[in-house]
Amino acid sequence: MAMVFLMLATICQGQKILINMDLKQSDHLKAYGIAFAALESSVEVEWLLNYRGGSFLMDQSAAMERLLRIRGVSYSLIGGAEASAIYATIAQENMEVVLLEKAPEVAIYAPPNKQAWDDAVLLALDYAEIPYTVLWDEEVLQGDLLKYDWLHLHHEDFTGQYGKFYANYRNADWYREEVAKNEAVAKKLGFNKVSKLKLAVALAIRDYVAGGGFLFAMCSATDSYDIALAASQVDIVDVPFDRDPVDPDAQSKLDYSMTFAFENFKIETNPLIYEYSDIDIPPSYAPVSRGAEGDYFTLFEFSAKYDPVPTMLTQNHVSAIKGFMGQTTGYKKSLIKSAVTIMGEAEGTEQVKYLRGNIGRGTFTFYAGHDPEDYQHFVNDPPTQLSLHKNSPGYRLILNNILFPAARKKELKT
Repeated sequence: MAMVFLMLATICQGQKILINMDLKQSDHLKAYGIAFAALESSVEVEWLLNYRGGSFLMDQSAAMERLLRIRGVSYSLIGGAEASAIYATIAQENMEVVLLEKAPEVAIYAPPNKQAWDDAVLLALDYAEIPYTVLWDEEVLQGDLLKYDWLHLHHEDFTGQYGKFYANYRNADWYREEVAKNEAVAKKLGFNKVSKLKLAVALAIRDYVAGGGFLFAMCSATDSYDIALAASQVDIVDVPFDRDPVDPDAQSKLDYSMTFAFENFKIETNPLIYEYSDIDIPPSYAPVSRGAEGDYFTLFEFSAKYDPVPTMLTQNHVSAIKGFMGQTTGYKKSLIKSAVTIMGEAEGTEQVKYLRGNIGRGTFTFYAGHDPEDYQHFVNDPPTQLSLHKNSPGYRLILNNILFPAARKKELKT
């Protein structure tokens, strides 16, 4: 009996947990949380790029199996021979194994009164049960970003124009509260304008990324961030927002060398127009002509062995993903810098939906649109219930970015 027990123990030690991420996965989103939990427990995870939708492989343990069952995530136990066969397939195909070693420290840039409808990433992290810390302007400016590996920005306005909601919402209580809150923070931190406070935050984030940080941004945080950087030496904010007029030569004074992703764009300074610039496509005041049923974007396929970073960020069980709108719905392709990698676009249009690039020793990913499972989200709409969208390919792109900093850096060619 003792010998039989020893043999069974030896077999179990050689077993691995395979979390499949193809169409047969019961809950793709919680699977990322399982991988994150494993890393938090010092269990190394192998990310099998392009194998069954980007599956995860780890050593078998009773604790991880129990967690998988509790959270309703599909998995299977495989032995050494099966694992060897998987590695052989990966070696021959457009696939790769990336080792995830340490759970990243995750920070979310958001105001203290953040509401549920504001941020798809908060919804994704909460549903996947991935821990995070919320930071705001004061924490960023006092250097707290250095404590974190990964930073997310969402429906924010780094130009100091309060999202350009002035035309439709200037008399709404929530808008007035937003203005008062930001002006109070600016005054407290020694800035005479909210636009100057937000520029200081944007520059601190730029330094964070250049020093090796990972930045993920969605919706209006993407283009408004670059616009703020380009306008670091010029006033582009009109009277309703900062009580003095725009510099009449503002457009010619923009410095595109400061930006992450975009160049040669034309800013929109009219406070009554719900748009920052011509980066956004289609513009916020013009609905997508194809409508929800015909609006899709396609992920690019990369070489897993030679381009592991964009391959990681595009892991999915489908290649065509439902489009979704936002204050920034998409990016005009002609305004994207040549060094930036485009990872997803609406075929047959100028609209780019998903891109990445490098700044110094760090990286950034921009993902256009507000909520992957709410086609046209409005202010104060109820939050999306991710329990109804467990297999959302649009939300998977968000969670790919969460695991990206966990990869062994020497294996990645950025």
